[in-house]
Amino acid sequence: MTWMRWAPAMEQALYDPERGFYRRPEGPAGHFRTSVHASPRFARAVARLLLDVDAALGRPEELAFVDVGAGRGELLTGVLAELPAGVLARLRPYGVEIARRPAGLPAAVRWTDEPPRGVTGLLFANEWLDNVPLDAGEVDEDGVLRYVEVDTATGALRPGAAVSAADAAWAGRWWPVAEPGETVEFGGPRDAAWAGAVAGLERGLAVAVDYGHTAERRPPFATFTGFRDGREVAPVPDGSCDVTAHVALDAVAVPGLHSLWTTQREALRALGVSGGRPPLALASTDPVGYLRALSGAGEGAELTDPGGLGGFGWLLQTVGMPPLEIFEGL
Repeated sequence: MTWMRWAPAMEQALYDPERGFYRRPEGPAGHFRTSVHASPRFARAVARLLLDVDAALGRPEELAFVDVGAGRGELLTGVLAELPAGVLARLRPYGVEIARRPAGLPAAVRWTDEPPRGVTGLLFANEWLDNVPLDAGEVDEDGVLRYVEVDTATGALRPGAAVSAADAAWAGRWWPVAEPGETVEFGGPRDAAWAGAVAGLERGLAVAVDYGHTAERRPPFATFTGFRDGREVAPVPDGSCDVTAHVALDAVAVPGLHSLWTTQREALRALGVSGGRPPLALASTDPVGYLRALSGAGEGAELTDPGGLGGFGWLLQTVGMPPLEIFEGL
C-alpha cells in the first residue's frame, strides 16, 4: 500500500509523465462525455460568445481565444469552424494542455502547457478545475480536522495529520465543518489556478464551466469520483481512470472582478441553444430540414438538461470590459 493525501495522489494519477491518465493517447473523450463531445452546438455557442466579447472589446486588432484544459483540441476546432473570415484573420487561438499537441490541429493554434499572458479576448475553461488536484479533510471524533489519506492501489481511505493553518482558514471561510464525520475539500489550489489563468487577461471575459457548488449548497460528503471507458468508477488514483471532484465555484472567483454565477442551461439559452422541438408543419414542407432541426433539438436538450449537462455551473468574470448584455437578468 502507498498512502498519500489526495492532492499528490491526484497529481501522480492524472499528470505523471509516464503513466498519468491525461497523458494517454486516447484523451478524455475515450473515457467520458463532455458538452464538447455531446454536440457541435456547444462549440457554436462558445463561438457566439467569443463574437460578443469581440464586439464588447471594440474589435481589437488581436483577439485571443484561450481554451484551458483543451483535451485534444475538439472545442478549439469547433469554434474556429464557426467564425467568419474577418474574425479569424485577427484571432490568436491557444490550447492550454499538458498532453502533446494533437495531430491535425489547425496551424494557427498555439499549443502550450501554461495560460498565455497579456492577451485580450475570451478565456474558456470547460471541465478543467475539477481536475486540479486538491486535498480533503474530515473531522475526527475529538473534533480535530484531519487530512484524508488514500491508498493509491485500492482507493481505501484513512485519517492523516491535522490540517495546516492555511487549509483550516480556507475551510473556515468557504466550507465550515465542525461535527465528527463532516468532510471538506480544500479548494485553495483551484482558487490559485483560476487566478493565475485569469491574470493572463489584459481585457476580456473568463469563463469556468464545471460541476460545482456554492456556499448554500455544499455537498455533505466528499465528491471524489472516477471515470473509465465511459462509466463512473471508484476514484482509485492509480492512473487507470480519471479522478475528479466538484468545484467550490464561489471560492474560485477572483476578488475585485465583476462575477456572475449561472447554470449551463441558462447560459446556453442566452447564447441561442434550445431544446425546443421544431414545428411539425416543417415536416411536410421541408422533411430534411425538419429532421435536421429535430436532431439539433435533441442535442440542445442534452446540453441544457438541468439533471445533466445543463446543471453544470458557469462562472463568468470580466476583466477591463463591461458585462455582456446577453447575460443580463440571469
